[in-house]
Amino acid sequence: MVYFSTKSPSRGGGRPPKASAAFNALKRDIMLGTLPAGTGLTELDLAAHFQCSQGTVREALLQLQEEGLVRRQGHRGTQVSDCTEDEAVEMFRLRDHIESAGLPRVMRSPSPSLIDDLNAMMAQMLQAADADDELLLASIDRDFHRRILQDARLPALDPILHRCLVHNHRFKISRSRGVRDLQATAQRHRSLIDAIASGDIASATTAMRRHIATIVDFGPELFPGPHQ
Repeated sequence: MVYFSTKSPSRGGGRPPKASAAFNALKRDIMLGTLPAGTGLTELDLAAHFQCSQGTVREALLQLQEEGLVRRQGHRGTQVSDCTEDEAVEMFRLRDHIESAGLPRVMRSPSPSLIDDLNAMMAQMLQAADADDELLLASIDRDFHRRILQDARLPALDPILHRCLVHNHRFKISRSRGVRDLQATAQRHRSLIDAIASGDIASATTAMRRHIATIVDFGPELFPGPHQ
């Protein structure tokens, strides 16, 4: 019998309460590895576990599929997706391209609230670190980077960036060993805020690329040049 946790973060978006609860609990277990890659997920079992309809479970599974956390394969059912290094490398490279290309657009015409918004999110990340809630911190981290891209006015790229961010965080958590320094993770965003606030596009782009490249140590070949 597959174990499903009952804990779920509070960031449920606009989904109905039961679908949000199922989505958040399943996402937590996938991100933490409680539900490892290849685990089968059946609507009937999940509906019984969460005491909701199969339609509600289906909605949660579809959202998980959009984030790349499960694979729905028709008659073969739904399984937790893999979290491989090959995919992680390509996700980091795609993220680097999206954020590094979008940042100059952001800085040429930032919204008046951008720096205040980023500072508020960093404060929330520090609070999550104090509470030892790595998944909440990661969720705010994703909002932080999506908030920057928002001012690039490239809305079609937002769901792509979000999926890259989810995969990045899942890979980082799955490969981490021992206790992680969550305060240091939150504080890493200060240099990004300062670089964006400076108005220097080159410095901000360098800071962003360094931030992405140092999330997980793949070695110097991951981002060998400024345009790759």
